[in-house]
Amino acid sequence: MILVVGSTGSLGTSVVRGLIASHHKVAALVRDAAGEVSKALRSAGAALVVGDLKYRSMLDAALRGIDTVICTANSMRSRGDGDSIATVDAKGVQNLIDATEAAGIKRFIFVSISPSIRDDFPLAAAKRAAERRLASSTLDYTLLQPSCFAEVWFSPAVGFDAGNGKVRVYGDGQAKVSYVVGEDVARAVIACLGNARASRKAIPIGGPKAISQLEAVALAERATGKKIQLEFMSAEQIAAARQGATDPMMQSFLGLFDYVAKGDEIPTDWARILGVNPQSMDEWISRSLH
Repeated sequence: MILVVGSTGSLGTSVVRGLIASHHKVAALVRDAAGEVSKALRSAGAALVVGDLKYRSMLDAALRGIDTVICTANSMRSRGDGDSIATVDAKGVQNLIDATEAAGIKRFIFVSISPSIRDDFPLAAAKRAAERRLASSTLDYTLLQPSCFAEVWFSPAVGFDAGNGKVRVYGDGQAKVSYVVGEDVARAVIACLGNARASRKAIPIGGPKAISQLEAVALAERATGKKIQLEFMSAEQIAAARQGATDPMMQSFLGLFDYVAKGDEIPTDWARILGVNPQSMDEWISRSLH
């Protein structure tokens, strides 16, 4: 039985559905079994296990009968009571690793962040700490390190509002990024199961071709037929905002903006290792924004 932690998030949901389609037995860790996403996961064929990363005793109970743990948990996009980077991405994930090791479970797949991201802001520090904890553990782990998710970075949530013809660009917009589709990351997660080449490895993941923010805007203009108005947040403005930020979530968003402004080109070796053919941004943006 495979336990998916972070199952009600967009990536976790894709992983659960992909595992079920591949005929795996899946348990989804949820906090509210009566929630709409939880009920949809149950209808799809997942067993629901009620638990919370913040509480070790709940994790100990949730791990009974489990042979593989997949963690896609991330507090940046989904927040519940008491959730924060400190309680979920930092302490919560450490709780999960500790509980998994104590339960004698060997396989652990962790979706982290791109290796290009420095650990000088809270979210990145938490992810790197989890990576170090796994590397020092007895677990047969895989660290998947995706670049920017297309669903996030080409959405109004970060200022890419192509539907309304307005896009915020970080830096000068010319640095290239290996944007990747969440569905492809989910396929990569599933491809790690039973794959000796993924054992105790950190695997960076990105799309087949890196593009700049300005190139993404041009693709969005073509897909929507609209001229897009650009607003630039310069590297200097990002740096100044980072110096003045005190909230861990804002510090993390600004750290990510700085990372995107500088670019992130990921080699495509991972696609061959995991047997995944990732979607190009030309295809994804055209399909998603058309």
